[in-house]
Amino acid sequence: MEQVAGRGSTARVTVWAAHLAAPMAGLWLLVARPEIDAHWQHHTVHFWLVLAVAVVSLGLAIVVNQAARRRADTRLLLVALSFLVAAAFLGLHAAATPQVVLDARNAGFAYASPIGLTLAAVFAAASAADLAESSRATLLRWSGPLRTLLLLLVAAWAVVSLTGSAPLDRVPGSGRSTPAILLGAAGVILFGYAALRYYLLYRRRRAVMLLSVVTAYVLLAEAAVAMAAATSWHASWWLWHALMAAGFGYVAYSAWVQYRNEGAAAGLFASVGTEETARQLRAEYGAALEGLTDALRGREQGALTEEQMAAAAERVGRRFELTGGQTAVLSRAADALASERDQIRKLGALVAIGHDARVVVADFELLRGAVHRVASVFGGYTVRIGLVEDNRLAFPSVLAAGPDAGAPMQPATVRTAQESLDGKLQRVDPERALHVPFVVKGHPAGVLIAGRGDPVPDRDAALLASLGAQIAIALENARLYRQLDVLFRQYMSPDVATALVADPSQAALGGAVIEVTSLFADLRGFTTFSERSSPGEIVDMLNRYFDVATAAVLGENGTVVQFVGDALMALFNAPARQADHALRAARAALTLQREVDRIAATCPQWPRFRVGVNTGEALVGNIGGEALRNFNAMGDAVNVAARLQTQAAPGQVVIGASTRDRIGEDALVTPLGDLSVKGRVQPVGAYVLHGLSGEDPWHMRMVS
Repeated sequence: MEQVAGRGSTARVTVWAAHLAAPMAGLWLLVARPEIDAHWQHHTVHFWLVLAVAVVSLGLAIVVNQAARRRADTRLLLVALSFLVAAAFLGLHAAATPQVVLDARNAGFAYASPIGLTLAAVFAAASAADLAESSRATLLRWSGPLRTLLLLLVAAWAVVSLTGSAPLDRVPGSGRSTPAILLGAAGVILFGYAALRYYLLYRRRRAVMLLSVVTAYVLLAEAAVAMAAATSWHASWWLWHALMAAGFGYVAYSAWVQYRNEGAAAGLFASVGTEETARQLRAEYGAALEGLTDALRGREQGALTEEQMAAAAERVGRRFELTGGQTAVLSRAADALASERDQIRKLGALVAIGHDARVVVADFELLRGAVHRVASVFGGYTVRIGLVEDNRLAFPSVLAAGPDAGAPMQPATVRTAQESLDGKLQRVDPERALHVPFVVKGHPAGVLIAGRGDPVPDRDAALLASLGAQIAIALENARLYRQLDVLFRQYMSPDVATALVADPSQAALGGAVIEVTSLFADLRGFTTFSERSSPGEIVDMLNRYFDVATAAVLGENGTVVQFVGDALMALFNAPARQADHALRAARAALTLQREVDRIAATCPQWPRFRVGVNTGEALVGNIGGEALRNFNAMGDAVNVAARLQTQAAPGQVVIGASTRDRIGEDALVTPLGDLSVKGRVQPVGAYVLHGLSGEDPWHMRMVS
């Protein structure tokens, strides 16, 4: 389709160019074959023809000048001056027609048109150029004096020409002259440049008036050629008159057609103006449309009456000189735009309520946000939510928003709400409020009531029904997320729990090899303590110890993987990624021992933790079956952490060399050398960790 459209555009341009080239072909034929360049000398016809073209050009100059003044547009100002100069000198050429005003032909008659056309070409070329901002400002400032100077030049020419004074008193020859050829060449170059520049602009804007200006300047360039090559009162001479008439006439005709179609003259030549004028016009039309859209929204919300809305549309029509029909079309467009934006805002509330349900949030907080969102986008509606509590429908005051949110509930409204909830069907009460029940897991959970005292439009009713369904889904999701959040937080840090709630796929079976830091803690002397203690004392000791141990791990955003008897295993950098996981594990281990020391100070007979920490790659993921699974880590680095804790004395933290390397100089350690550990051929570099520089020092424990 695009190729077809491109070929069609090329064909139109070719036809247009062929039509414009036809006069030059005719001129060449007349010049090359003088015998067919017929002579016809009719002064009266010449006078009225040229005068008519001058009047048309003057009319165009006035209209374009008004547009230039309205927009402070230098391009339109220069186009207006181009038309004005052409009109003035065409008028002088008509006035100097022999045997009409003057008895005989003089130089004023011969040179008025070439000089006027060349001056018009100068202004046309200047209008097509990209002037600097300072030049445009200067031109606007001096536009009045420039126009006055041109009129004085025309007046002086008229006096000299019509009185037969020197230097316009001599009678030039009827053939081609050097001044005419030079003026014609200048006109061709300047009009050609202007036509090319405006054609390039037309390719970007595609406006009728731009194309008419391009056509006119091409025809005027051809007229300049004909002036230089023609013989007075012959067909070639009449040709340039016809070309000038066609050029100005085509612009006038295009303006008339556009005026007839649009019914206003304000924007006729706006497309010819500068980029700034085009931007201003788009902004003004956009502002007018926005104003009508706001007025329509105000009418929908009851803030404006129909009379006020009509007055707003009439003001826009007067501002842009629109006809009644055009104003009505603009009003309908604004109405459609307002409706579309209204729908977008209401759909946005639907999306926002769904988004709110993706985070852990209390029921009342979720519903209060939903009520205010719905009321804000459904202007003029009072919105309430009733909740089922102890098998009764209650309407908390915080779950109401809108103009009448503080008004007491009418008995009929409450009754209709209960009926809609019992039947799980949408209903309308006598107050013309829409009742939309919402159901959670098949059970009635509440009802959304929205009304404004008049019938609810079908479009709003459909959206409100969707909002009711979305609120039910959001409420169910919020409760589920809260349950999962409570469950997950018993085993891992809040950040990890939130990540799993937001992305349950992280809990899928399988794993990945990543670098982790493993922490193992085991009670030395637990078996002996168990032999001499009651079960209640054992449970009390484990709960107190594991409580502070878990807090230490979660405080560094680690994950407690498992409790095995009197031992604890934790991971860092899994499942949530942590760039400083080794440092976090070290801090957690030191905190654990510090808190256990505090408890042991009151219970000296209780056993103490030994802690091992190591960093390295491990297979991390969910291991088990579909019915039961466990998040765990396996690999040599994990095994080494378990072995290192067996090398620690009670109350000590022993870290591997890889962990120490990642912490760096901040680790306050005592080297243990290379240790041989069970199940591993290669020895393991190990250190006793006493503390971390820059943090509160932990009491130093040296290897005994």
